Amino acid sequence: MTIHAEGLVAIAVFYLLILFVGIWAAWKNKHSGEAEGTDRSETIMVGGRDIGLFVGGFTMTATWVGGGYINGTAEYVYLPDYGLAWAQAPFGYALSLVVGGLFFAKPMRSRGYVTMLDPFQQLYGKRMGGLLFIPALMGEIFWSAAILSALGATLSVIVDINIKMSVVISALIAIFYTLVGGLYSVAYTDVVQLFCIFVGLWISVPFALTNPAVSDITVTAVKQVYQSPWRGSVHKSDTWVWIDNFCLLMLGGIPWQVYFQRVLSASSATYAQVLSFLAAFGCLVMAVPSVLIGAIGASTDWNQTSYGGISPREKEEADMILPIVLQHLCPPFVSFFGLGAVSAAVMSSADSSILSASSMFARNIYQLAFRQSASDREIVWVMRITIFVFGGLATLMALVTGTVYGLWYLSSDLVYVIIFPQLLSVLFVKGTNTYGSVAAYLFGMVLRIGGGEPYLKLPPFIYYPGWTVEKRVHHITGEIEEIVIQKFPFKTVSMLASFLANVAFSYLAKYLFESGKISHKYDFLDAVVSKHSGEIMDKTTLVTRGNNIGLSEMAPMKPRLSVTLAAAFTRRDTLPKETVEEEEESSPDSSHHDEE
Repeated sequence: MTIHAEGLVAIAVFYLLILFVGIWAAWKNKHSGEAEGTDRSETIMVGGRDIGLFVGGFTMTATWVGGGYINGTAEYVYLPDYGLAWAQAPFGYALSLVVGGLFFAKPMRSRGYVTMLDPFQQLYGKRMGGLLFIPALMGEIFWSAAILSALGATLSVIVDINIKMSVVISALIAIFYTLVGGLYSVAYTDVVQLFCIFVGLWISVPFALTNPAVSDITVTAVKQVYQSPWRGSVHKSDTWVWIDNFCLLMLGGIPWQVYFQRVLSASSATYAQVLSFLAAFGCLVMAVPSVLIGAIGASTDWNQTSYGGISPREKEEADMILPIVLQHLCPPFVSFFGLGAVSAAVMSSADSSILSASSMFARNIYQLAFRQSASDREIVWVMRITIFVFGGLATLMALVTGTVYGLWYLSSDLVYVIIFPQLLSVLFVKGTNTYGSVAAYLFGMVLRIGGGEPYLKLPPFIYYPGWTVEKRVHHITGEIEEIVIQKFPFKTVSMLASFLANVAFSYLAKYLFESGKISHKYDFLDAVVSKHSGEIMDKTTLVTRGNNIGLSEMAPMKPRLSVTLAAAFTRRDTLPKETVEEEEESSPDSSHHDEE
């Protein structure tokens, strides 16, 4: 394959467009929030909380519609052993956004939080917040690395350029405009990127469908022509695995900073909910061309194409079926436009993940855990440095790590089994505390890692009911490998066990300390009733009454450091005026809080 000058020009034009939009968004909103007295660091993280429905709908959709989403959906529809029945991402993530909008968006936005970790740190303390930051960071970094890795492979299929160079250039552009404009640049470039994905893929579909080498996809959906029908089916023995994976997508798609960054940037709690529902619809719409391209791949006689007689599946290239269809079944100018769409998808995911990771570090680790007196300018510089560091780390992993997808699968599972049950507890269960949170963290981690991870060749040390051993031939060495396959829905069971452990150990610790069975002096986490028993239930309320939900109604807590730190979790300018006045009237004298 030779270097295609037209392809390089098309990609260069597209990347320059994205860069221009990112810089323009940063310039347009450089004074945003100043009139309301909003800190610059918060403006970078949540965009001044004035993201409207149009931009918000696009950027919320781009939470999940990325390179992995459109490539992965096409791959699963194409694979003979899976098919459409196993392409769970579109419906799973759409339902994830619906559930998030119904139950999580309003309480998180109405309390004026800045990051997803804020409620954990306020209720469970800075140490627990730091622990929960680890799986959240791993998920964001590995996700960015995985999609950058996919981009390199995709570009190399259509345009014969150096994979490493294409990954580095793409990452540098995403890092640069994120550095310059924060969430505003991410949100505005998402609008352009989603538009390009939609147009680019839909332009390609008619050309691919009408190619002489492609059979009628309505026939190949139900009948075997070149391979098994692409409609797919779920065998009875795989039912629990299917349910487990679907729950992972639906519920595990909620506790991500990339999602809550959009929720918390909405101009109101109701807008945050509406954006979630719009994005759910957007996810389904954006998946349609990917499903069709996967079906086209399954309906193609590859002997009649420039690809050759051996199918992508037999060449172990099923994960690149989308760019292969663009390259070999569409005219060159169409495939280049589709390529722009794929690279757009990657950048729309990579930029937001890098911003999310740096937001959590700058606020929840640097500011609230180590440097509570840090100036706004200092926090902004910490964010800029960490955007560059985390972006560089993701790029490096994409270039040198062969198991980046396995790392992402494992880390996304940890987000599901550790962070989701903790988010449920902190928002909706009264009485959970740091002791329960630590127990839940350990339970979830051990039960999930104990099940093993075939992608990382991580053997299980917990063999769940129904496990089997499969023999697979390594596609490079030809060696036969034995892999343990867990047929039990152990991810969802691990999540439920983590949630129950949080509730059980929280109440156990509360009972032991309050009844005097364990001396108060051993309450080393300051998480249960100690000598200030009368003060614990009441005072640290972020938002009170009206449509806003007070944290004191949800879960008892002990003020961690002082009233000023408690106030750090509240953006008063984001609340309705009457709520602030009511809070001021009802707030007790600050000296009552801090007798220590």
